[in-house]
Amino acid sequence: MSFYYEYEKLKELPFESYFQGFTEIDVKRVLAKQRMTPEDLLVLLSPAAEGLLEDIAQKAHELTVQHFGKTILLFNPIYIADHCVNLCTYCSFSVTNQFQRSKLSMKQIEVEAKALADLGLKHILVLTGESKTSTPVSYIVEAVKVLKKYFPSVAIEINPLDTDEYKQLAEAGVDGLTVYQEVYNEEIYKSVHVKGPKRDYRYRMDTPERGCEAGIRQINVGALLGLDDWRKEAFFAAMHARYLQRKYLDAEISLSLPRIRPHLGDYQPRSIVEDRHLVQAITAFRLFLPRAGITLSTREPQELRDNLIYLGVTKMSAGASTEVGGYSQCDTGTAQFEISDERSLAEVQQMIRDKGYQPVLKDWELLV
Repeated sequence: MSFYYEYEKLKELPFESYFQGFTEIDVKRVLAKQRMTPEDLLVLLSPAAEGLLEDIAQKAHELTVQHFGKTILLFNPIYIADHCVNLCTYCSFSVTNQFQRSKLSMKQIEVEAKALADLGLKHILVLTGESKTSTPVSYIVEAVKVLKKYFPSVAIEINPLDTDEYKQLAEAGVDGLTVYQEVYNEEIYKSVHVKGPKRDYRYRMDTPERGCEAGIRQINVGALLGLDDWRKEAFFAAMHARYLQRKYLDAEISLSLPRIRPHLGDYQPRSIVEDRHLVQAITAFRLFLPRAGITLSTREPQELRDNLIYLGVTKMSAGASTEVGGYSQCDTGTAQFEISDERSLAEVQQMIRDKGYQPVLKDWELLV
């Protein structure tokens, strides 16, 4: 079994007629319910729901406080390499973009880790470009062993791997896996992933399951908004998360909906996703999946991030760099994308406290 089989059925839904056919009466009916169905999710993502966004946001706030309290977990990405073999039209790391590629040595990774750890962070997300030649599993394993000396929780966002390879990383200390499908529309997926192993749609879609089967505790999925109609992409991402939540009961499933940011290259988004659309998608997620974590990165602007704290977000990056060696190296690499919220970790922590929430630097550690 795979989510792909569910996707094949779901993609045949008449999305346009559904979205245009729902009314505010449908939205109010859904808001009165305790548990949401996939059809209810479509109602919450429809244009009709835009007029009742305040009501949806209020319910999203109540559910988030009920399940997570007034807390925001803070983490940061750490880029250790940017070599990539894929030709993706929307990414700075795409193989055809010309810039000096970088890969940190274990000594440099340790320096980078110390710089981040000195800030007080305990949760990190390790990123590379997608190249098994430049950054093989053995390299990632050694990097994780270095990073585990400084951080109790190490997650990864790297090229998709087989289950046995994920098991090697879990044994080294990896406890989280982020993998975005990027775009669930299979035809568009093929058009924006022109060359390279990432072009294999099905292998990427099954990646979160291989991570679950390898025993990785936290799995984060999502779509890169802007590559297709955001309403459909948000629906598929939520359905993917629900599928994983129901099949892998011991895994903690979370969602992210990053939007396309300026990058190397000239790709222009197919779908314009305004701030109010992102708010609608995140609050719809919360009502549909009350127990799922929702992550928000520094891609989003300061004011929007501040307001979304009330509406369902449970995890945020702060003071982040998207460049290889961005925390300790004088000569850093090329950023994967431009950051919008450039505040420091301390500034974001203070903002969270000012809103009556608790910034959390550590909520988990595997005892061995």
